[in-house]
Amino acid sequence: MEDFEKSLESFLHHIALSRTGSQDTQDAYHRDVERFLTYLQDKDIHSFEDVKKEDIADYITQLRSGEFTGNKLSNASYARNLSSLKSFYRYLNRQEGIQNNPILLFHSVTNKRKLPEYLTFDQMETLLDHFDLTDPIALRDRSMIEVMYACGLRVSECAGLKVKDINLKERYLTVLGKESKERMVPFYPRCASLLEHYMQVIRPMLLKKQEDHGILFVNQRGLPITSRSIQNICEKAGRDAGISMHIHPHMIRHSFATHLLDNGADLRVVQELLGHENLQTTQIYTHVSQDRLANVVEKAHPNSKTNHK
Repeated sequence: MEDFEKSLESFLHHIALSRTGSQDTQDAYHRDVERFLTYLQDKDIHSFEDVKKEDIADYITQLRSGEFTGNKLSNASYARNLSSLKSFYRYLNRQEGIQNNPILLFHSVTNKRKLPEYLTFDQMETLLDHFDLTDPIALRDRSMIEVMYACGLRVSECAGLKVKDINLKERYLTVLGKESKERMVPFYPRCASLLEHYMQVIRPMLLKKQEDHGILFVNQRGLPITSRSIQNICEKAGRDAGISMHIHPHMIRHSFATHLLDNGADLRVVQELLGHENLQTTQIYTHVSQDRLANVVEKAHPNSKTNHK
């Protein structure tokens, strides 16, 4: 009988050392593999060598139907789960001498990539303008959302910003992105003014007697703000501003990229600002811009409403 928990622990240690993905990615691997191991134990399977393709097929069927999670699995979630299990079995084969690999022939569903949701410039300004800047917490929230929009930050990058990363005089910040890659991103004067007031007045007020940990954005107890808190702040800001869309931090990053390209920015410059390793990842935003322009022409051009050749 194999010690499943020990194998899982060793696997997670292995990917933590060998992978450069985010903590969120590692947490997803943990959840996905742990769920699979629970399934094996429930089926009275106690050796990886005894797992058959039929077992994998049954597990996937139950997973996709929502039997495990309470919700049916989307194609994207299914693909992530499959990727987690394939990585786990590769580890078992290479590191623990397991010969069996029943998941090898299973493939994820090919799915057309969804275009990212974004806010129009007017919607973005509506979102930013609704904050009451006389309220310290509202000013902090506005500063966070403004800096995410000004610099196209991921939510984890915003939460991880340090005071020393901000250069108010030259108006740029230094951010540590995926794979620990550092990039410098400039920001506009309005963002600089907000950050300066937050850093000089609001942040010291929130820190109170808390020892200064160096993290830029803090909660009401003076502790570093979490990614989840920023997500909640974005959602609430969208509701308060009367925007019908569900606002999340990545939508603000999408808006940053789309607005730059709409206004003539070079694709490779946007790639560098976003911290994308591959240009293909950035090119998705060109489709957003093209689709938006096509919709404008279709609605506004008089010949769009005629069928003559």
